[in-house]
Amino acid sequence: MGDVMTVKQLRAFLAVAQTLSFTRACDRLHISQPALSLTIKGLEDSLGGPLLIRSTRRVSLTPEGEALVPLAKRLLADWDNTEERLRQHFTLELGKVAIAAMPSFACNGLPDALMAFRQHFPRINVTVHDVINEDVIEMVRRERVELGIAFAPEATDDLAFTPLFTDRFVAVVPPTSPLANAADISWSALLNEDLIALQRPSMVRRLLEHTLATRGIALPVAFESHQLATVGHMVASGLGVSVVPSLCGPQMQALGAHCLPLHDPVIAHEVGLLSPKDRKLSVAAQALADVLQRTVSTPVLCSK
Repeated sequence: MGDVMTVKQLRAFLAVAQTLSFTRACDRLHISQPALSLTIKGLEDSLGGPLLIRSTRRVSLTPEGEALVPLAKRLLADWDNTEERLRQHFTLELGKVAIAAMPSFACNGLPDALMAFRQHFPRINVTVHDVINEDVIEMVRRERVELGIAFAPEATDDLAFTPLFTDRFVAVVPPTSPLANAADISWSALLNEDLIALQRPSMVRRLLEHTLATRGIALPVAFESHQLATVGHMVASGLGVSVVPSLCGPQMQALGAHCLPLHDPVIAHEVGLLSPKDRKLSVAAQALADVLQRTVSTPVLCSK
């Protein structure tokens, strides 16, 4: 037995088997007769016996050659389909990519970017995992997704982080509150009201607590929720005030709350793309990353 049979050998054998002529097979394959004979011999050596009977007048198949014909057709069809699918993946005519995005971006910045991506690459399927910031980082680390969109993580030893924009936190107040008429608001004024916060382990909550602690300001929480939409509804109903990334401004205002710039201190943090540092992105994921970098811009601070 020789080496493992190759696609080239199977194509050569099938050309001879279908034409029953080395001359016509050579024309079909655009190779010389000696090259074709050598290729067929290599296949026969590989499989361990003759596949063709070649006389001066005609070519015929041995029983083993007859048995190989339908198998060769199926193997070559599968190979061609696989080759075509891979080519389509590389040319972005086909494929899929999975990303994870923190809710504030998934709801507010991502749809426009995906629309731009879809216009360029309509046959690429995109799966979006809308999960909290910490889970975005974990999904990228475990390679459950190729790309993540999140706040800059504290440790990036195993992650590549590409900044997209800097998001500034804004105050969210009830429409009936006197604060809703202000142009902006200080932390000290905001914290005179009952505060509705995102629950731990929310990165937003940790960022706020850590930054305020360096100023000697405690974060007195009256109500907590895991969901941004719930926070927005609670504020809109007059239950208290909140603080969210400015990305969430349109969502908060759609729920009936008002948002305004927050200062003393201004708290901001980078949002960007995460990917495993030591792994090359697929062509589809790289294309999506490129579109995100082109289309995502710093959110406009919301006002009443």
